[in-house]
Amino acid sequence: MECEKPGQGKGPPANGASMPMRREEAGPSGFLVVDKPSGWTSHDVVDAARGWLGTRRVGHLGTLDPLATGVLPLAVREATKLVPFLMSGGKRYRARIRLGVETETLDAQGGVRCTHSGPLPDAEAVRKALAAFEGEILQTPPMFSALKHRGVPLHRLARKGLSVERAPRRVRVDRILCLGTELPDLELEIDCAAGTYIRVLAADLGTRLGCGAHLAALRRLASGPFSLEQARPPHELSRLARGDVTALLVPPAAVLGLPVLTLEGAEARRVAHGGEIPAPAGLSLTGAKIAALDPEGALLAVLELRANRALRPVRVLGFWPRVAQDTPLC
Repeated sequence: MECEKPGQGKGPPANGASMPMRREEAGPSGFLVVDKPSGWTSHDVVDAARGWLGTRRVGHLGTLDPLATGVLPLAVREATKLVPFLMSGGKRYRARIRLGVETETLDAQGGVRCTHSGPLPDAEAVRKALAAFEGEILQTPPMFSALKHRGVPLHRLARKGLSVERAPRRVRVDRILCLGTELPDLELEIDCAAGTYIRVLAADLGTRLGCGAHLAALRRLASGPFSLEQARPPHELSRLARGDVTALLVPPAAVLGLPVLTLEGAEARRVAHGGEIPAPAGLSLTGAKIAALDPEGALLAVLELRANRALRPVRVLGFWPRVAQDTPLC
């Protein structure tokens, strides 16, 4: 997880700026995948998307630093209710790490704190050091992050020159592939679990190599089920008509990765009002979740199997019959 450092984003252009809306416009729900440019905060992208889609019900699925680019999935309208089911998805990054220089923020946006004067490690030393960061590792969250200390975001304390103790956290790095070494830079591709700080990995690598390092550039290639191939940059989205942006929404049921159950009319009506329904044969694991579609094939709810063999709604996304809802689902 790369947390933005507020105040450093350049913000969206005027045609994508936050829009004061008099009323909520009806429209479909789903996920819009944006290729975030460098200089924008994640909130800048959310603000712009509210203008592209005509709704204030937009949220992102994992912050990217202003420095970083790449995949930033946005949940739109009723799909915002599904964010908790997607936040734990793995990430893939392409990172450029610069050896020999340490910075205050652990990335290229911070002031230089220390410069290494000796020779830089060779490729074999780098390879061995990288292997130590695969698997479960401990990371200490950076001061420039959105984590809070006694209710105050750490980045606010850091900007005042303050530092507080942070407990190390266990994270998982599934794969580190070295794409190239042109000292002082390393080009890496990293697969990791949600919550991993690539800035911290870069700094810890520099410490292990004895030369210091910082994150010089970062691009997110994938976030859970969302990939760069689905992503569109803001300058392209801002030129599209609202209907064309809406057509790019990924349907909610397509990304949940859950078994699907299509409900009959009476079942759909009951689920839409928060009622339980009997579980079908073959579903036996208590706590298992299932995506329930209404008779027209739209995602209506996420259901959970209870010990009494009933399916209970844990998220309801709309109504049935659908003519009764203000915001139709895709």
